[in-house]
Amino acid sequence: MRKYWPFMLLFAMVVLPLFLGLAPNLDLGFFSYYYFLNLGFITFVFVAQAVAWNILGGYGGQISFGYSAFFGLGAYTTAVLWGMYHWPMVLTFPVAGLVGVIFAIIIGLPTFRLTGPYFSIATLGIGEAMRVLMLNINSLGGASGMNLPTTIPGKMWFYYAGLILVSGTLAVSAWVRQSKFGLALFALNMDQNAAASLGVNVALYKNLAHMLGAFIVGMSGGLYATYFQYIHPDQVFGFQASISLVLMPVIGGVGTLWGPVLGGTIYYFLEDTLLSSLPSLHLLVYGVLLVLIIVLEPNGLLGMAARVQRWWRARQKEHTVAFPDAGKGALP
Repeated sequence: MRKYWPFMLLFAMVVLPLFLGLAPNLDLGFFSYYYFLNLGFITFVFVAQAVAWNILGGYGGQISFGYSAFFGLGAYTTAVLWGMYHWPMVLTFPVAGLVGVIFAIIIGLPTFRLTGPYFSIATLGIGEAMRVLMLNINSLGGASGMNLPTTIPGKMWFYYAGLILVSGTLAVSAWVRQSKFGLALFALNMDQNAAASLGVNVALYKNLAHMLGAFIVGMSGGLYATYFQYIHPDQVFGFQASISLVLMPVIGGVGTLWGPVLGGTIYYFLEDTLLSSLPSLHLLVYGVLLVLIIVLEPNGLLGMAARVQRWWRARQKEHTVAFPDAGKGALP
């Protein structure tokens, strides 16, 4: 049964909006039909980005803080092609992903010559540099941002578009994890020098993982831009976007398949709560949370769940050894 639960969950996410759509005016105060669709779409975009980052950062062990650049470039690509050149909206998404891939190659070739914290530091300023650049390009809105066309599909369409994006991203991540490509990434994560000595092309696999993640994040940026119909450099290239892409897999369980899904889902609820209650302290809370997870449970919430499961099994085993006849009717 356990191996079927992802398909059961996917089926529920497909059917539930259709069921709720029978009563679109449903409003329980804290929950409504349109709130559910909005929550689902944004969560799917967050999760897709977390899973995409995990391919390089989790499987390959290359902690990059520059993925917000791919998200922002994807958003601006869709904004320009759809809003200014009147391309069909859907056709702009793969182009947004390709722009992310091109930029990943440009920044990957020099930065992947660095290792460990030096690579992370080198990527730290990429999103910020793009933010400053876009703030000064007046033809793309500059500091005022860009308004996109107001004629868009309904929330239901975006919900299913986000679901398709996250489902495809999970399928790609699962394939990478089981393939020779994934084996090479895990080898790089464990010891790059040893992997290189065994014939693994270190630079090639790093750049391939980087490009794959950039394509997915770029498409999610384009989808995000069309949904909100407005983008601003501070919004799509901001430092918070870079940090969130690292936090989500770390919270759930970096290097696992389902950890980024769990982390991305929890992160959106956490962000929504913090921004409304602690708007000036949310980055501090994120930093403290990251430190606590790294110190107390480096494998995230999935690692914590596995630890609890092992403890429970050990406890059950001790109980069975101490009372071997319990529940067997040994007493008269």
